[in-house]
Amino acid sequence: MGDVERTDRDGVATLKLNRPESLNALSPKLFIELRDHVEAIATDTDGVGCVILCGAGKSFSSGNDLRAIQAGEAAPTPEFQAETLDAIEAMPQPVIAAVRGHCYTGALEVVLACDLLLASDTARFSDTHGRWGMTPTWGMSQRLPRRVGLLSAKDMMFSGRVVDGCESVRLGLANECVADGVLDARAAELAGAIAANSWYTLRAQKRLLNEGQRYTLAEGLAFERANSSGATPDTLKRLKEFGGRKKG
Repeated sequence: MGDVERTDRDGVATLKLNRPESLNALSPKLFIELRDHVEAIATDTDGVGCVILCGAGKSFSSGNDLRAIQAGEAAPTPEFQAETLDAIEAMPQPVIAAVRGHCYTGALEVVLACDLLLASDTARFSDTHGRWGMTPTWGMSQRLPRRVGLLSAKDMMFSGRVVDGCESVRLGLANECVADGVLDARAAELAGAIAANSWYTLRAQKRLLNEGQRYTLAEGLAFERANSSGATPDTLKRLKEFGGRKKG
């Protein structure tokens, strides 16, 4: 068994960080496996319509593996981890982070690269860079304020305080907070609802949303008109199926 496990069901690929004995600490080896899975899924647009990212055991991840850093372990390149998060963000499929327990620092940066976030009532989010005398290089300073707003991002980053699952929803960090016992089922339910929609549309919407954030409103509107195909290759098929159900 690897440090990241992949399972597929009904068009949904689930990637599970699988180092529960270390609270799924993000070692270089784990990142290499995660990158391989991400790149494989990104090219499988006919087989995968949605992705769930979660952690084995009681925590999503405690963050960067400090023991691995002390032991001299290193990723293939200096920017490998940051580029892996860029690859998650750029996946054509929507990505749902399902978080229980710890989601600290590097792990928080990982889930910020995902499109949606479901939090368990046991979830705990924190940026502990300041505790260790470190500064972010995986995207925290850019993705967190875009998710929760500049004021809340400064609060979390400067104080290092812990945000629980309920507050994560109030801040706009998470979409929902659910009881820990139903987190996996809720993630599967949401992923299934997403995968039931047109995968062409999902990919187009994600591209329009992500790339549109780079522009002013006027530029973004022009970008949408220039890059949206409107109807997708499966539009007629879906309309016929709807018509058939309505008659029946």
